[in-house]
Amino acid sequence: MAQAQANIGVIGMAVMGSNLARNLASREGNTVAIYNRSAEKTRAVVSEFPEAGFVASESIEDFAASLTKPRTAIIMVKAGAGTDAVIEQLTEVFEPGDIIVDGGNALFTDTIRREKAVRETGINFVGAGISGGEEGALKGPSIMPGGSAEAWETLGPILKSIAAIAEGEPCVTHVGTDGAGHFVKMIHNGIEYADMQLIAEAYDLIRRGTGKSPAEIADIFTEWNKGELESYLIEITAEVLRQVDAKTGQPLVDVIVDQAGAKGTGAWTVQTALDLGIPVSGIAEAVFARSLSSKPAQRAAASDLPGPSSEWTVDDADAFVEDVRQALYASKIIAYSQGFDEIVAGAEQYDWDIKKGDIAKIWRGGCIIRAQFLNRITEAYDENPGLVALVTAPYFTDAVSQAQDAWRRVVVAAAQAGIPSPAFSSSLSYYDGLRADRLPAALVQGQRDFFGAHTYRRVDAEGTFHTLWSGDRTEIEAVDTH
Repeated sequence: MAQAQANIGVIGMAVMGSNLARNLASREGNTVAIYNRSAEKTRAVVSEFPEAGFVASESIEDFAASLTKPRTAIIMVKAGAGTDAVIEQLTEVFEPGDIIVDGGNALFTDTIRREKAVRETGINFVGAGISGGEEGALKGPSIMPGGSAEAWETLGPILKSIAAIAEGEPCVTHVGTDGAGHFVKMIHNGIEYADMQLIAEAYDLIRRGTGKSPAEIADIFTEWNKGELESYLIEITAEVLRQVDAKTGQPLVDVIVDQAGAKGTGAWTVQTALDLGIPVSGIAEAVFARSLSSKPAQRAAASDLPGPSSEWTVDDADAFVEDVRQALYASKIIAYSQGFDEIVAGAEQYDWDIKKGDIAKIWRGGCIIRAQFLNRITEAYDENPGLVALVTAPYFTDAVSQAQDAWRRVVVAAAQAGIPSPAFSSSLSYYDGLRADRLPAALVQGQRDFFGAHTYRRVDAEGTFHTLWSGDRTEIEAVDTH
């Protein structure tokens, strides 16, 4: 058996796992044990990165023996059955007090189930969301661990040693018990979907409205990245738009097939929001936009459907670009507001003590949605921990107030031009719905009572009522709900 000398282990030597193991090994005080189902892969990683000083094992038993107690192992394998198989193997060779960490993109309800089952063995189970992709895993990700306070005592210093640093603070915090970490990572990814779709819509509107080339629009995004929109996604968008295809000499964005893939976390965010009764329309439209893009047969069949009767032109290109910038910022605020609404609802539903300001802090570095903007979210929750909606915080209220005229002009222009802008449009509709003093939901509830006797409440009396619908004149009866 391997000599017990590693303080942390990683299982799964695909790119994410090997990069995370290398990150761990590069930090002072860490010695890293590694294991992969295929021993050849383990040997290849040891051979390729000898400077890491990995303690390699070719059996799960030797892997466990190579770890100091309490043993701590991070699983970096594909979510699903593979994760369950590794957990089962580890519970057979670990002891009470040891720690199993799932660092994959697991569905949070699976993490709740796994934590409950593993807890019965006396072993700690931690679901940890890890954001930043391959580069983040190697250089410093944003990490969102759940699990017990006991596990955090051992795991916290290790994760802090490898996390990204933003303004002097490591981008990791103990999110909450059982599935809280993976829940917050899921919301992160949902916001990421919305952010990417909004940026894509901004690009599309500018290109169609002004005729600017991708390289010229890249310059616009580079300029935007110096202001309130400063973020990783804006930065890389400029790089993507500036890229020229080596084969054709065309802008790379024009060579890429316009079908966007998805791995499921965006859909999970929307599905969970539906279960919690939280409107996340901007995120949902971003998910649906990817789905629509990936329906080539339907799009081909509909390509001849009629559109606007007249050509659309922009009179002042610079003014339009500025309008799009403001619409992007306002819509981005809505996406984050909706995402944090879901975090609040999830925390209440599953009894998690999630500190919203801390979540915004750990998203400032390492992760895909890292942005200067996140400091404003932290400040908003620091000033008012019970904030009912992020968009109602003074900073964001002022920002949307200043942007809303431009936002409305952009949505109108897109509709008149026949340019799809689902994330811009739905975000504005959500904002208007949120601020409305009265919604047509009264009519919907009247319809529900008509066909299903679902009852309704009145503005002028307490209690629940049902109308006996019969022609123009109706009878109303109070309904005993006790």
